[in-house]
Amino acid sequence: MPELPDITAYITALDARLTGQVLERVVVTSPFLLRTFDPPLSSTEGRTVTALRRIGKRIAMGVEGDLWLVLHLMIAGRLHWKAPNVKLAGRQALAGFYFSNGTLTLTEAGSKRRASLHVVRGEEGLQSLDPGGVEIFSIDLAGFRAALTQENRTLKRALTDPRIVSGIGNAYSDEILHTAQLSPIALTHKLKDEEWKRLYAATRETLDTWIARLSSEAREAFPEGVTAFRPEMAVHGRFGQPCPRCGRTVQRIRYADNETNYCAQCQTGGKVLADRSLSRLLGSDWPRTLEELEALKKR
Repeated sequence: MPELPDITAYITALDARLTGQVLERVVVTSPFLLRTFDPPLSSTEGRTVTALRRIGKRIAMGVEGDLWLVLHLMIAGRLHWKAPNVKLAGRQALAGFYFSNGTLTLTEAGSKRRASLHVVRGEEGLQSLDPGGVEIFSIDLAGFRAALTQENRTLKRALTDPRIVSGIGNAYSDEILHTAQLSPIALTHKLKDEEWKRLYAATRETLDTWIARLSSEAREAFPEGVTAFRPEMAVHGRFGQPCPRCGRTVQRIRYADNETNYCAQCQTGGKVLADRSLSRLLGSDWPRTLEELEALKKR
């Protein structure tokens, strides 16, 4: 799912192409995409784009009359910039937003239709779509800590809950926790003062670095290759590869359709965290340390 740096890159590219342009027409090919009926989608046509904003992990495009088209790409939704009047083709094409200088298209890979489009009025309408998480660049350490300690949750769950922190998902939470050298399963109520300082600094540093990198690329070309897996990442998507800090093998915890990647040496004091599926299979034979894991691989 595109996260804060990716959404910021999209907005950078869209702002340069759409602000001041007239949205001539909108074509929606999927009956599952549009989630609102008032205001009608047709009411946005023929109006000039006035602003682009991020609402959590959503992209909001404002047009004259204080109307907003709000896109949530979910896991597999992606935006593309095409030639004017391009025809939508293929099962993945869900919508086209037509302008005189080009066409913004929305596609979604796979068979599940999770991406959504809302049309809302004004600030109240936008706020109704905001999960409410704090903005990391708008709060200090005390505010960050207060938000994450409202409930006693693991750091991974707290960072990726949009009601707690805005814009962070599976990929960048892995990178943040690796930078902070903290375990993904550490509980928020048990963190020490120094660990909170590291986490706060790592969250801002990681997101700022990736926002700068991806936004710079978006100024050169439209971000067609948005992905949660990038070769420059330290641990996310790098299971089985060496940690760039210590050289030990990156580990993972798998659950549902997601996995958490971490370095046991840097983040958990050498302890290998239980992977739900494998730990059930191995039972008491589950390796507790990196040394036990290496020995198991040699059997």
